[in-house]
Amino acid sequence: MDGDKHDISERLIQHMTAASALRAREQDDEAWRHDRHALRAWQAERLAHTHADLLQSERYRPAAEFFLNELYGPKDFAERDAALARVQPMLSRFLPRSALETICRAVELDALSETLDAAMVDALRAGAPGAAIEDETYAAAYRKVGRRAERDRQIALIRDVGEALDELTHHPMIRGMLRLMGGPARAVGLGALHTFLVRGFEAFAHMDGAGHFLDCIIEREQALSDQFFDGAAKRSR
Repeated sequence: MDGDKHDISERLIQHMTAASALRAREQDDEAWRHDRHALRAWQAERLAHTHADLLQSERYRPAAEFFLNELYGPKDFAERDAALARVQPMLSRFLPRSALETICRAVELDALSETLDAAMVDALRAGAPGAAIEDETYAAAYRKVGRRAERDRQIALIRDVGEALDELTHHPMIRGMLRLMGGPARAVGLGALHTFLVRGFEAFAHMDGAGHFLDCIIEREQALSDQFFDGAAKRSR
């Protein structure tokens, strides 16, 4: 493995380890798990409100649903995590540097989202234990957590990963390879990871160009983040 790929592989392992450690907390603390799922459900509802027009668009609906369900939905990603950990050495060895970097940034986004969400759960529990999440309490916890540079990085990574997925859809051979990999992936316990990749690829391919979609997501999420930090609790459209 060349030096660049080795560095990317090391970062990939670090991000996977961080995300898995945070998700493991849910297995050890039932009350925290309940609050964690409540936060993700609230965030999914907020995203559906903010991006309602994209969800109602025939062109953008699949990508918007992938964004909501696979990145922010209250789901158990343990199987996908375990699958990625098993194939990481193979990916690092055989994938080109650009593809490996794309996977690394996707996992970094996942780990960063888990880190910020865990901090939000702790802030919400400290402010009003057991209370339902409202716009005002969410905004207050958001400001308490702070970490604005990491919030900005999270949003930037959404664009990076989205643009990389969009670029992959211009290579028809990749779609064929993903379809052929379905059976073998399920046979060796990689079904969840394969399904995640196929859904992302097909959702972005359906758009036939992700520029407007990503611009909408990034501009709205950045504007809402800025509003929260400036003390506003109103949801953005």
